[in-house]
Amino acid sequence: MSLAEDPRSAPSIRWGILGPGGIANTFADAVHGYTRSRVVAVGSRDRTRAERFATKHGVPTTHEGYERLVADEQVDAVYVASPHSEHLEHALLAIEAGKHVLVEKAFTRNAAEAQQLVDAARAKGVFCMEAMWTRFLPHVVALRGVIERGEIGEVLLLEADHGQRFDFGPEHRLLNPHLAGGALLDLGVYPVSFAHDLLGVPTAVHASGRLTETGVDGQVAMSLEFAGRAQALLSTTQWAKTPTTAHISGTEGRIEVAGDFYRPTSFRVVRRDGTEWTFDRPVDGGFQFQAAEVARRIAEGATESSRITLENSIEVMRTLDEIRSQIGVVYPGE
Repeated sequence: MSLAEDPRSAPSIRWGILGPGGIANTFADAVHGYTRSRVVAVGSRDRTRAERFATKHGVPTTHEGYERLVADEQVDAVYVASPHSEHLEHALLAIEAGKHVLVEKAFTRNAAEAQQLVDAARAKGVFCMEAMWTRFLPHVVALRGVIERGEIGEVLLLEADHGQRFDFGPEHRLLNPHLAGGALLDLGVYPVSFAHDLLGVPTAVHASGRLTETGVDGQVAMSLEFAGRAQALLSTTQWAKTPTTAHISGTEGRIEVAGDFYRPTSFRVVRRDGTEWTFDRPVDGGFQFQAAEVARRIAEGATESSRITLENSIEVMRTLDEIRSQIGVVYPGE
């Protein structure tokens, strides 16, 4: 059985959080609750917002403005938790200051920006990783082991969906094209990256979608083809809560991943010979596994993670670019 490492066994590093929004709250809770690391500083353009976040999470230092955060000598690594449209600018700011960076998914708005970010990190020699936390979760580590051992034979079909029901106004980041809104970069990135993780880079992409009144994607259906016989059927929507499950079918069996597949969950292996078994090892939180990965790799002097390499993130962005091209979503400035 392939098992994820205990996040508490990772070395301690000092985090700075850039952008104290909802996902940053989740990250801070996971770091403080399940790792040896600490969030030592938070930066926001709104001082009150930063102070409120710091009080909530016991963060000792607040900064008004991101430049002061990345210049803080007590910060080892910066977690970039701003909207997609700002990822490149804010990650570059941290990199130029010599900080290691963990950049929220989707990595950037597009593949060109992803390449620019990767080039900057490599030139500076700092660690850089996309915060695709799903790849580090115990059930994903275990199911990759199932596939690698050949328990379900040749993988032929991967099915995964991610849909949430949102009722936000047109100014919300998920509907705002200026903030790189839409279901795909926020929700659909999970099934797309999951397929990439297990099947590699698609050889062909087919997509259709429905747009919101603001011009971003509200719903997308995707069919990906891979080398050999493998295919993936994926979907995402911000208009309905879907099962958010995943199924991986092979010549000798299948893996049924319970919802929500991208969060800590269980899966069942059903083999063609009639045998079955279940992986079910509940964990609280979830972000701690990616935070621990960053700490481990920094401690060993690495500049990227083998579980989601910088090239992997560029490859996923290329797939997302192609999907957006086919459904007609273009962000201002692209």
